[in-house]
Amino acid sequence: MYTPFSFFLQTGVISYRLLAEHLLVSRFSYPYLLPEFWIKNWRSACSKSKVLVHTKNRSKKEQAMNKLVEIFCDVDDFCRFFIPQWEQFCLNKGHRLRRRQGHMYPSEMMTILIRFHMSHYRDFKHFYLEHIWKYHHHDFPTLLSYTRFVSVSPSVLVPLCSYLTQLKGKPTGIAFIDSTSLRVCHNIRIPRHKVFEGVAQRGKTSIGWFYGFKLHLIVNHQGEILALKITAGNVDDREPVRELAKALTGSLYGDKGYLSQELAGALAQAGVTFMTKKRRHMKAQVLAEWDNIMLSKRFIIETINGQLKTISQIEHSRHRSIKGFLLTVLGGVIAYCLKWKKPSLKVFYSEEDFPMTA
Repeated sequence: MYTPFSFFLQTGVISYRLLAEHLLVSRFSYPYLLPEFWIKNWRSACSKSKVLVHTKNRSKKEQAMNKLVEIFCDVDDFCRFFIPQWEQFCLNKGHRLRRRQGHMYPSEMMTILIRFHMSHYRDFKHFYLEHIWKYHHHDFPTLLSYTRFVSVSPSVLVPLCSYLTQLKGKPTGIAFIDSTSLRVCHNIRIPRHKVFEGVAQRGKTSIGWFYGFKLHLIVNHQGEILALKITAGNVDDREPVRELAKALTGSLYGDKGYLSQELAGALAQAGVTFMTKKRRHMKAQVLAEWDNIMLSKRFIIETINGQLKTISQIEHSRHRSIKGFLLTVLGGVIAYCLKWKKPSLKVFYSEEDFPMTA
């Protein structure tokens, strides 16, 4: 029987691979690892044919299990440090409340929420029932029912927000800004939409009208998210720029929707050079060759927006509460931040110490 995640909470074991090797060698005396040891509860000996079949797909299963354990260990280390401090600053209603530990630890719930956005499942219900419940039920020994998990998951909203701040990238002197729409329903259903009534608003992009929210992002040339903000759909793209660019240095590149002399002047006083493309009827502006190249490389943030909406699936019309919407967006953004390979630009310096890009 393999070790559940509760074992990590009690002993602080970091390397599941070493633990698995110890269990396999000591109990089954196999000189190699079989992937089904990682996901199944062994009750009988393994046949030779079964070994040959599973060793072909060992790398994929082993990689998936390693990723799950890696996420859990990182999230659990963060929760051990953050949650005790956060609870000290929580306001109460003036009377004593019972603080009973839930069946599932916050780190376990956060791990499942983040892992969903890496799984390519279309909805969380099928991921929870068909994947977590079937293949990882013994990893999470106190796994809740789907209904109970959905009702309890908003309790980790604040830890998820704080965990995201630990995953943000560092300014590199090259940054790109853009916004993307987050539709919450089809336009023909706007009059009868009730979940986000009074919160979501109508907005317009280059594609057309939508009803929902906007996600404003600033990323560096390495594809790392530096700052983000969620606003209603009718908020001007230029409104949150000052807040998002507080910690930036160097150059910031945006599209034509961010044209504003006042905004560019305010950012220049803060030490940030803000550049955008000009509209057709506007007088051409003389820019350095490097700035023209970077403006043409703005597609990197468009690619990131596309991955957040198609791979991480932060946009859909099945939300049943505002908290559920925020959990979806946070889980998707965190899943993107944990990716090893992100869209990026290759920037290097020539012999004359001039920046260049491939």
